[in-house]
Amino acid sequence: MAKPKKAMRREYTREDVKALKAHSKSKTPIAKISKQLKRSVPALRAKAHQLGIGVGHQR
Repeated sequence: MAKPKKAMRREYTREDVKALKAHSKSKTPIAKISKQLKRSVPALRAKAHQLGIGVGHQR
């Protein structure tokens, strides 16, 4: 039986945080942000919550 793939953690760089804040301000959908930053949607939501910013805006 194959072993399940282990999640790899990556720290958020200054550029990642800056990009996340910019996307929040421009109200970019979270799916688009997820693909650009190569992170999962729950991970982005958690980081945005830590920073106190909103993400996942719908148009």
